[in-house]
Amino acid sequence: MNSKILVTGANGQLGNELRRLCKTFPGLEFIFTDVDMLDITNPDAVSVFMEASKPAIVVNCAAYTDVEKAEEDVKNARKVNALAPQVLAAACAMQSAFLIHVSTDYVFDGTKTEPYTEEDTPNPISVYGSSKLEGEEKIQTVFDDYVILRTSWLYSEYGSNFMRNIISKGKENAFVEVVDDQVGSPTYARDLANSIIDIIIKSILNPQAYLPGIYHYANQGSCSWAEFTQEIFKLAKVDCEVRPISTDKYPTKAKRPVFSVLDTTKVRSSFGIGIPNWRDSLKECIGQLQ
Repeated sequence: MNSKILVTGANGQLGNELRRLCKTFPGLEFIFTDVDMLDITNPDAVSVFMEASKPAIVVNCAAYTDVEKAEEDVKNARKVNALAPQVLAAACAMQSAFLIHVSTDYVFDGTKTEPYTEEDTPNPISVYGSSKLEGEEKIQTVFDDYVILRTSWLYSEYGSNFMRNIISKGKENAFVEVVDDQVGSPTYARDLANSIIDIIIKSILNPQAYLPGIYHYANQGSCSWAEFTQEIFKLAKVDCEVRPISTDKYPTKAKRPVFSVLDTTKVRSSFGIGIPNWRDSLKECIGQLQ
């Protein structure tokens, strides 16, 4: 059985977590790539690489994630978030490979007051959200052998993310102002990486059991950005006051969904996956940092 797994965007948060975890799964052969090794927006380059490496599964962790910058850098955001998934899907179709693609809660507009299910109609309110939704749609026009995992508020020990940035800010200031009227589910990239490997082992390497489609994955529970910050400071022992403010007091170029909690019932029941509460995962992550 072909157990080769190609990971794109391997230098990002999720890619780094998969790289760390792969050592505990010697039965799987991982090929880690990033933009310096493989330009996933180039159809010819992807086709040649896939033909040479012949992976059974492609995990696309690559994304243009700067929500603010995307508002002005529309072309590049669409290139990475919309065109690249289409290129990868087409190459996967040619090689009979399975695609696992990571998407976002920002495909929704945030007007609901209860968790979003996979059946809810997306309505992005930012360029980032629109480009990610376009990527989802392009994959679905190419073939059926995919799992799209929408996740939210991703953080880890690696790279630039809200948790690491707010810790740095908290150490340098007596107080920080953080919005308290946007609610979501902080998600530890290590939990998502574990679940991706779980999905690969439980279903995709067992073709009779695999269940293609769109799934929501986020840590259990929800909070506002201000509550998230307070928990981060408590666990990281950062002596800094958190001052909650409303979104209108913190103007940004990109609109964010006011409520983007994801319902994870489908992914848990389909793949038999357990998902930790965000507070427990944050404690584990900060423990790793320290």
